[in-house]
Formats: sequence, C-alpha cells, structure tokens
Amino acid sequence: MMELIDLSTVDVILISNYHCMMALPYITEHTGFTGTVYATEPTVQIGRLLMEELVNFIERVPKAQSASLWKNKEVQSVLANPHLIPSTLSRLLPAPLKDAVEVATWRRCYNLQEVNSALSKIQLVGYSQKIVSIPSKTTLEVPDMRLAVPIGSYSHIMRRFPMFQDPHSSPRIHSCYSQSQVLVGESENCASVKTLFQFSWMQLNSPMDQASLKNSDVLILTGLTQIPTANPDSMVGEFCSNLAMTVRNGGNVLVPCYPSGVIYDLLECLYQYIDSAGLSNVPFYFISPVANSSLEFSQIFAEWNISIAYLIQTNKLKHYPSIHGDFSNDFKQPCVVFTGHPSLRFGDVVHFMELWGKSSLNTIIFTEPDFSYLDALAPYQPLAMKCVYCPIDTRLNFIQVSKLLKEVQPLHVVCPEQYTQPPPTQSHRTDLMVDCLPPPMSYRRAEVLSLPFKRRYEKIEITPEVSDPKCARAPLMLQGISVCPHSLSTGNWHYDIKLHVAFVTDSLVPTEMKPGISLATVTAILHTKDNKHVLQLPPKPPQPQPGKKRKRVTDDVPELRPIKPLLSGSIPVEQLVQTLEKHGFSDVKVEDTPKGHIVLFQDVETLIRIEEDSTHIMCESDEALRVKLQDLVLKFLQKF
Repeated sequence: MMELIDLSTVDVILISNYHCMMALPYITEHTGFTGTVYATEPTVQIGRLLMEELVNFIERVPKAQSASLWKNKEVQSVLANPHLIPSTLSRLLPAPLKDAVEVATWRRCYNLQEVNSALSKIQLVGYSQKIVSIPSKTTLEVPDMRLAVPIGSYSHIMRRFPMFQDPHSSPRIHSCYSQSQVLVGESENCASVKTLFQFSWMQLNSPMDQASLKNSDVLILTGLTQIPTANPDSMVGEFCSNLAMTVRNGGNVLVPCYPSGVIYDLLECLYQYIDSAGLSNVPFYFISPVANSSLEFSQIFAEWNISIAYLIQTNKLKHYPSIHGDFSNDFKQPCVVFTGHPSLRFGDVVHFMELWGKSSLNTIIFTEPDFSYLDALAPYQPLAMKCVYCPIDTRLNFIQVSKLLKEVQPLHVVCPEQYTQPPPTQSHRTDLMVDCLPPPMSYRRAEVLSLPFKRRYEKIEITPEVSDPKCARAPLMLQGISVCPHSLSTGNWHYDIKLHVAFVTDSLVPTEMKPGISLATVTAILHTKDNKHVLQLPPKPPQPQPGKKRKRVTDDVPELRPIKPLLSGSIPVEQLVQTLEKHGFSDVKVEDTPKGHIVLFQDVETLIRIEEDSTHIMCESDEALRVKLQDLVLKFLQKF
C-alpha cells in the first residue's frame, strides 16, 4: 500500500468498523499522513481493546533473537523454486507466510504508546451527523444505519460540491486489500460523485433506512460475508449442540475468539441455552487482558445487558486477564474457555491447545471466519481433540446484496473481483456472487480503478479583497445564477470559461445580461491546493531597492498576462451573412448542423462554425483574413 499511494496526500480516512482499524498506528505514526480520521465512538473504544490485547499478547513473549533472513527477496525467490537448491532449503515458508502478499514489507507489531497516539488523532462522529470540513470539499454524512456487529459500525455517504468541467478527469479507487479494506482516494481532478461505503450489515431490531442510499452514483461493496454458504443461525445452533455434547461427555471446549463481537452473541445464546441443556453447573471462562473492559462496554448495549450481567452475577461466566493468578485457583473442569487469539499463534489459546490437544474428549470450536482453521491447526498436528468449524459471519450476504441493489438502484456498483464470480469450490452457485445491471466494476489488490464520471463544476472561494469592483475579469455565480460567457475560438486560440464561485460579497456589481442572468467581472489569481480553490488578488511585483541588485522574482509569483475581453451574446446568422456580403464576401453558404451553423467561404477555403456556446474561425494561413473575420464576428458579441 505504501508504494501504491503517497499517504501524505490523503485527506481523510473513514473507519467503518473496528476490524478495519488494526493497522491505523502504522499509518498515523510511520507515514507522512496529516489528514483526519473519522470513526464512531464505539468503533474507537472496541478497536482500542483489540489493539491493546494484541500488543499485550506480543509483549508477553519477547524474543531474544529475531529471524529476518526469510524476508530477503532473493531467499524468497529461491524458496519458491526448491528444485534449484539443496534439500536443506527446499521447504517453503509456512502458512500463512507462503500465501501472504508482499511479505517482505511486514513489520514488527506496534506498541501501546503508538496505539494511544493513533487513537488520539481520530475525530469522533455520530449517527446522522454531517461533516463539511473535509479538505477535498466533500460532505461526509453518517446515516443512521447502525450495524449490530461489529459494534459501532456504520456506512458513509460522500457528496461532492459542484465541480469545474473537466472531461479528462475521474475519481479513482486505490485498492489496497482484497478482503476487508478498500482505500478510496482521488486524483487532483476527481469527478462529482456521491458514494456509499457499505462494509457490513446485520439484521437489526428496527428496519434499516435505505432512503439515504437511493440514487447513489457509486455503491462500493466490500467486507461482505466470507462464508456465503453458512447461515449464522444454523452455525449458532451447531455451536451450542457441539458444546453441550462435549461437556456432557466430560470434555472441555475451547473457543478461540476476539474479545469483542461474536463472543457477545455466543454468550447471549448460551444464556438462553444452558439451563435447558443441563449446563447450569459448567463454568464459562473469558480470558483476555481486556476481558473486564470488554464486558463492561458490552453492558452499555441493551441487547446484551441483561444476559451477560446475569451470567456474571451468578458466577456462570468468570473473566480473567490471563491464565496466571486467580484463574489458576478457580480453574475447574469440564469447562468452556473463550480466549484469543483466533489464529492460534499467540495468546492464552496456545496454552489450552497444548493442555487439551492430546485428548479426544475435548473440542475446539472455530467461530471466527477470518482465519482458515486448517492453517491455524497445522502447527499442532497430530491433534487428538475434536475440531468443529462453525463460522459465524453476520455480514451482508449475496442474497441481501441483490435485494439491496434492487431497492436502492445505484448507477454503478464497485466491488472486489472475487464477488463477481461464484466460489471456486461451487462454480455452479451463481447466486453466490454480485449480479446487477449494469455489471459491477471489479478491482484487484493494488489496482487503481477510474470511475466513469465526468465532473462538471468546481466550487471556488473568493477572498474579500478580490471582490472589489475595480478588479476584473471572471464570470461569477450571483444569488445562485450561473453565468457562462460565450467562447470564441480563432486560429489556435480557444476561450471557454465556465466557473462557479462561492462567498461573493456585496461589493461586486453585476450587470444584467438578460432577465434572470447577471454578470460581474473580477481579476484574480486562482490558487489550487489539496482540491481547494481560492481566487486571490494578484501579487504586486517587488520594487527594486536603490543601490542594490534586483532580486530574481520567485516562481511563486505568477506572471500576469494582458487581460483579454470576455464575450457574451449570440450571433444572428442571417445578419452575419449580410454583414459579410457588405464587406466583399460574395460566395457565402450557410449549412445547418445538430449543434448550430457553419458559414462557408468557398472561394477562400475558410469557414466559421457557430454553436450555442462557442464560435470557431477556421482559416488556413491567411492571418489578415482571419483577423478581419474575427472583427466582424465580434460586432455581434458583448465585451466585458
């Protein structure tokens, strides 16, 4: 990602849920990023818990030595061709390193100080809140579409101000991650586009308000369900039945999990299930460095408040920061343990894998869909304990996507390439893909995708000094009326100005061109930076001081060219022909075109093309003739 885009040029990072912010410290602390990060408060708080747990797990087991040779590109190329090297080096990198992209760019885990520093740079947003202070002149709207899992998740609607007409520019999407993250950036000349970022969606108690999603120019789908064939409700049922069966047979159950998210739903289900299943005497342990903070935060939400509080108060659910201390004294078997990390590579889950892995009475139940359970178990083989895969992925599935797209009807849909084709193992399941009209625009990792939009207008601010009536020559938007002057093209020169300007002061004196349309003129320098455009007074040239050498004018002071008149009005073709005949042009012929008229001079191989907003004089090499025709045409236009 660092090579794909210069993060110092990024104005805004939008965090839709806490799973999308785990790499934030690398961006805010180790790049030139100086923009703004937006997220809801629940997203920030739960994201803090996940990052603190990660840092704690890593720092628990410091290593005296670290291996780095495997990151060498030459070594990796040799490992990829084992037949070319001795057998001692013929083994490939272990999973998941062998499948990782750009593994040489991996870094050490951040520390707690970097976590706190990164989180302090986040600007909190609330539901239904609009933010208009984004440097790229975009209005960010956080619609009230709360996503139950992950907590605090939301979608973003971005609306651009009117844009300056530029037929060669379009917004671009920089895709950095193939699964759950998409970095959306823009070139300096990006188009007008209202964009929806839809990352995840849960079934809520109240229906989702889709009104704000309708008529979107672009709907970007990412972070959809990773297990489209697994129904969350049936997975929860299998989880409970396998847990109960193991405990009844005297075995223990290990549930690798994050300290927030799906674990709350599992505890909610167990609260309703344990008594009927005869598990009221079985202890449930939640072990995490942030277990206490996580459970306290979960009780803020009504859907989990009663159930989790009851389990804690009745000592059916006990939580500990680690396996040491009080847990060693309270530990009883058979039991159910919720702990991390779901990858089985670090955290307290490693201890329980070694403790229970050799007994077939015990069961490990995978519920997190982010990791391949086969790769996670690979280092522990041979393994006697039973393994149950019950991935609970409550994010938007393809059936819900199809329904959503039919209801909101966006102009264009953008999604990762893997969403546009069925899963490799089920190629016949065309229902497990994004299918819409027009077909979705897909992208791959590290691909820059140009959206099919042409921006038309740009918002430009004007300083109070420029609005002085003595300044000259730029058409302005007065009281919501846009004035676009006539353009005239002569030879190789073409004048075509279309401009919208905001914050016009009362000192400008408009001239009414025709009913409802007024025009005012002003002279200024257009200063453009970070998609922000400002009209400023031209700088005064430096005066040479007597007795000293004249200093060279810097490039920051633009050269002022002579002001050319602005033209407005329409050209009556019949009167133009009569005027031409009076000035000696006898063989004049007029042809109608879809956009206007063409005046042909057959004896001199010259023509005048007249359109609604422009006039072009085509003359091969006779400059005197071109100037004469230009003067005749200008008689029918007003000059400013």
